[in-house]
Amino acid sequence: MKRRFFSSALLATSAWLSALPAKAQWAFKAGKDYVVLDRPVPTDAGPGKVELLEFFWYSCPHCNKFEPAFAQWVKDAPKDVTVRRVPIAFREDFAPQQRLFYTLEAMNLLDTLHGKVFHAVHEERLPLNTEATILAWVEKQGVDKAKFSDIFKSFAVTSKIKKAVQLQNEFRIEGVPSLGVAGRYYIDGGLAGSMERALKVAESLIAQARAGK
Repeated sequence: MKRRFFSSALLATSAWLSALPAKAQWAFKAGKDYVVLDRPVPTDAGPGKVELLEFFWYSCPHCNKFEPAFAQWVKDAPKDVTVRRVPIAFREDFAPQQRLFYTLEAMNLLDTLHGKVFHAVHEERLPLNTEATILAWVEKQGVDKAKFSDIFKSFAVTSKIKKAVQLQNEFRIEGVPSLGVAGRYYIDGGLAGSMERALKVAESLIAQARAGK
């Protein structure tokens, strides 16, 4: 979903650019293929790590199409890359899905249910956009409804939502899916031409951040 919609045509995930000649690694251009942030954003990556953020919304059809390729990309990512998904909110009615994501994360259920949320929204056409519909759905997935509800309303989840909104503003997110690299770079399908190419741009920027450029 984008405030101005962009294409998210997807092909197979590309090989890491570190395997390409140096000239190819740095072929992407700031201002054209990606944006360099005016003010770097602090990351949660530890020493020797490079952070990659994926900004998304469960109800976004482009995010739904991007998810399988991105999930595979994450599995193949080098060990020094720390990946975080960040649910965005362009309006207040996005907030329940932010709470859904962070509650699943707190309950260590993302591996099993993150993809199923996309399927429920886009294939089953379930309106998982209120607390009631979300609670009914997670109960059908075998999740303890009472425990989920407590975490869903918790201060910890509220704090993570505030952090997500802060990151959304700092990266000046205009649409999703989009990527943030090393707290310094922003990429989306509109800039890169497609989300497949956005991943290639991200790989290049990760390599640059790794090399200290």
